[in-house]
Amino acid sequence: MKHELVIITGLSGAGKTEVVRCFEDLGYFCVDNLPPTFIPKFAELILQSEGKVDKVALVSDIRGGEFFDSLQWALDELKKYEISYEILFLEAETSILIRRYKETRRRHPLSDEYNIEEAIKKERDKLQQVKEKADKILNTGSLTPRDLKKEITSMYTQKTRDDYISITLMSFGYKHGLPMDADLVFDARCLPNPHYVEEYREKTGEDMDVSNYVFNSEIAHKFLEKISDLVHFLIPCFVGEGRTQVVIAVGCTGGRHRSVAVINWLKKDFLDKGKNVIILHRDKDK
Repeated sequence: MKHELVIITGLSGAGKTEVVRCFEDLGYFCVDNLPPTFIPKFAELILQSEGKVDKVALVSDIRGGEFFDSLQWALDELKKYEISYEILFLEAETSILIRRYKETRRRHPLSDEYNIEEAIKKERDKLQQVKEKADKILNTGSLTPRDLKKEITSMYTQKTRDDYISITLMSFGYKHGLPMDADLVFDARCLPNPHYVEEYREKTGEDMDVSNYVFNSEIAHKFLEKISDLVHFLIPCFVGEGRTQVVIAVGCTGGRHRSVAVINWLKKDFLDKGKNVIILHRDKDK
């Protein structure tokens, strides 16, 4: 079992909190402000999880006080567990760090002893040896949160960026209310309604004869074609905005026939294009 362990460290104010959020979106188990002395113990937990925890990102920095001095010892201990690790070091220009501290009104970990500029200099000196051991060094000074997310995604995944957006396809009934978490909503009430056909009324859009009835018209073919074109155009746009999930909802009156049939068609459409989706028929059994 391959385990991925990323140790995130670097200058205070360089964006470690934002980076942790990025790793969480990539499916990593994340722990912030972990003293280095606990890193080997955490490695034991990773091994004992039997594959349930195989991607981990840990943040360790001078907030750990004197414990941070034991980082090299912790890295040596990791070799005993045969867990490969990587050090990601974050930094930024002093002027940018000072501005960030002024904007957020947060205290630098060394501010009890030094003014902000001196504290940053002392921290740089203290972290120099760690920086020299880093596998990757990322200057966050000019990066927006969205740009930072793109960088982390690019650095720590072998997949395309599109693979890291979660797509949920949801059918629903308008009489039960609009889904609050939907990003895109399409109205399928323009399609033929099986509810008015007695033999179909108690069935759902998952039955083949019902879906055939719904799609047996020119308007249905155009409807599916245009929805497919639009959603496949928009997904890369969502990814470009840094989105990690999108909910596409299709509604009909009761949420049992037309919307279910359309969502199942979209599922096949996505799978044919090599994309995995989550299916939710919210009102099918109501």
